[in-house]
Amino acid sequence: DRPHNAFVSKGALRIHARRENFEGQEFTSARLVTKGLQDWKYGRVEVRLKLPTARGSWAAAWMLPTESAFGDWPKSGEIDIMEHVGYDCGNVHGTVHTEKFNHMKNTQVGRVIPVNVGEFHIYAIDWTPDRVSFMCDDQKYHEFRKESPASWEAWPFDNPFHVILNIAVGGDWGGQKGVDHAQFEGDGQVMEVSWVRVYKNH
Repeated sequence: DRPHNAFVSKGALRIHARRENFEGQEFTSARLVTKGLQDWKYGRVEVRLKLPTARGSWAAAWMLPTESAFGDWPKSGEIDIMEHVGYDCGNVHGTVHTEKFNHMKNTQVGRVIPVNVGEFHIYAIDWTPDRVSFMCDDQKYHEFRKESPASWEAWPFDNPFHVILNIAVGGDWGGQKGVDHAQFEGDGQVMEVSWVRVYKNH
């Protein structure tokens, strides 16, 4: 996480994933995390950003619990405001992960919305005590509701969560179709972030 990989230019935060040798690794990138600085319980979280597109890129704006109240991942939950993998360019995913619903058990609960990757979009969640709704440019495309009777295994979302912005290179999902090394040369792949905004629910 060096200034080389994450900096503000022309009014936007730019996260760069680059192909370069650094401390024995072939690629560098950055992860920006609000843990220890700010977290939230419920509210509307919006991120305006423009996506990287190369095969092998895995861009995300997501949330994790600040304290692991129910144990390690996925027990304490994860909210993926937006995920995008380059080999499936233009399809953005909004997902939650819990002990009951997660991809390790093939029970994850998520939806996909197509976007124009050449443009900025506003990705958002509206998080209340009984649901998490997912939106792109104010269009709701997914909703995860609290079950009744409630259990922490299905709904661990009554605790503070913090925001994470990052580009991964490869990985279990992003690297499924390999990595287009040439697209990470020079400036590499960039996720441009105009802003992150958090609003309280009234």
